[in-house]
Amino acid sequence: MRLSEIRGGGGAVVPVVEPDGDARVDSLRAWLDAEGTWLSGQLRTHGAVLLRGFGVRVPVDLERVARAIDPELKNEYLGTSPRDALSEYVFSASELPPFYPIPQHCEMSFLRDPPRRLFFACLVAPQGGGGETPLCDFRRVAAGLDPAARERFVRGGIRIIRNYDGPDGGGRFDLWQLKRWDEMFLTTDRAVVEAKCAEQGFQVTWLPGQRLRLVSEHDALRVHPESGEPVWFNHVQVFHAASAASELRRVHARQGDLRSLALSQFARLMIGARRRFTPADAMSMHCTYRDGREIDAADLEHLRDVIWRNMVVFPWRTGDVVAIDNFSVSHGRMPYRGPRQVVVAWA
Repeated sequence: MRLSEIRGGGGAVVPVVEPDGDARVDSLRAWLDAEGTWLSGQLRTHGAVLLRGFGVRVPVDLERVARAIDPELKNEYLGTSPRDALSEYVFSASELPPFYPIPQHCEMSFLRDPPRRLFFACLVAPQGGGGETPLCDFRRVAAGLDPAARERFVRGGIRIIRNYDGPDGGGRFDLWQLKRWDEMFLTTDRAVVEAKCAEQGFQVTWLPGQRLRLVSEHDALRVHPESGEPVWFNHVQVFHAASAASELRRVHARQGDLRSLALSQFARLMIGARRRFTPADAMSMHCTYRDGREIDAADLEHLRDVIWRNMVVFPWRTGDVVAIDNFSVSHGRMPYRGPRQVVVAWA
């Protein structure tokens, strides 16, 4: 095997493993069986490893590679992004429109028991540029925040508000509308939904028109279970109402894409108008401090700046697999055009 690395902002490193000769999934699995200790060490140190050139072409290939790293794969998805199941344990990474950037986040950080590892595979690489899955070490983010801003987040905590339409769809026009609650919980039985929410500490409110509001409270930082390092571990940079406009503005600054600039301005105007007439708890997605106070906009912008300074961004190649320590490294998605297929599994 050949070893190299990809470097990103702030000195972040993603190790890269490529074959010397035999570029088959079976060869990769055999190598992973032999070098599991090395890979685990790289995940502890760097938080992610890129496995490139091993002929991963279909969803079951990713499942086989993922099981060689962590055999305890899971398939319950309580996140908000629309996904399609492609095998028992492999899903499309996101079915959100390709023009929409997905901010950096640790997968399902709002659950009491979030995934410990993620596995992405690129089955169809975008040809027109964009579509990267940037990575960011959230240990570096926790360390890089201004101490006063970090203390405000730590002291205030994070309160997440999400509002879901029900099985009938609601028929409401909302650019930020989430998937329906029956799609997320895979049931229309309210008792089952309430039981799952109780397990996760979600406060449940049933609203008129079969709608569901979920409210949950979280610490801003989490201690890494192995290293003991503080990690920025929450979804405020994703769920806050201002996130879309701020993310699109940064995409434009990086890519010079006029479409992202226009979308950023449109999103800013739309969310500004919405927030003037809609209480925080009625927004499709929003975040406040635990006590309901709005989070300072300057602190949120500072947080996004620190995240973007520490990102590692690399173009996908067909067949790439990325293994991620979800307790330390986040992921996102850049906008793209044309065909692209990235799939995901988790443990």
